[in-house]
Amino acid sequence: MRITRLVAGTVTAGLLGLTPIAIAAPSQAADNWTTTTIATPDKTSIAYGDEIYINVDVDGSDGLGPSSGTSTLYAMEAGSTAWVPVATGAYPGSDFYPVKPTKNTTYKVVFGGYTEPVQTAYSDNYAPSESAAFTVSVARKITYPQAGFVIRGKVTPDYGNKKIVIKASRKQNKGYKAFKTIRTTSTGKYRITLPKRGGTWYWSFAVKGDSRFLATGFVWKTTVY
Repeated sequence: MRITRLVAGTVTAGLLGLTPIAIAAPSQAADNWTTTTIATPDKTSIAYGDEIYINVDVDGSDGLGPSSGTSTLYAMEAGSTAWVPVATGAYPGSDFYPVKPTKNTTYKVVFGGYTEPVQTAYSDNYAPSESAAFTVSVARKITYPQAGFVIRGKVTPDYGNKKIVIKASRKQNKGYKAFKTIRTTSTGKYRITLPKRGGTWYWSFAVKGDSRFLATGFVWKTTVY
């Protein structure tokens, strides 16, 4: 009789000599934000030689805005079609003062954007933006004395051999009628002796404007008892 022996073997399954694979968490990219630049002048009309102050605010779409980067003030004077850099602030919201336009000038402020040098999951990058353009109008400066019937002074800049229109009225705010038109010298100086009319008179001196400058002038009062 043949006896067949069945031997049950035990099989141990396992991973031998294999290094477990670690599954990394997904990486996070830096945050990229848009920006809005707002530039606001304290005055939009000045006399020649005066200065303006421009307030600058750069806001980010993160609700905070950049703390690094720079903003640059650009100007385009009357008669020009090119933007010219005037000044650059030390940080995004740097205000600009003093700004001294010498003729009618349009301004805008451009934030150049900011990207952190080393990018991590905590980096905040800000895109460039620019403000709306605004114009500051400049009137020529006209000087005159403090009292008397001899009125003389100077109109600057660039007002040589040009007209000053003089009108007269018994009332300060209305009723002016043409009196005389005089011309400045080649250097912009003028002089006239007003008549000594009885009572109180008001004399309007008007300098015409042009594409570069606003019209300007003053009202003079005389009284003869």
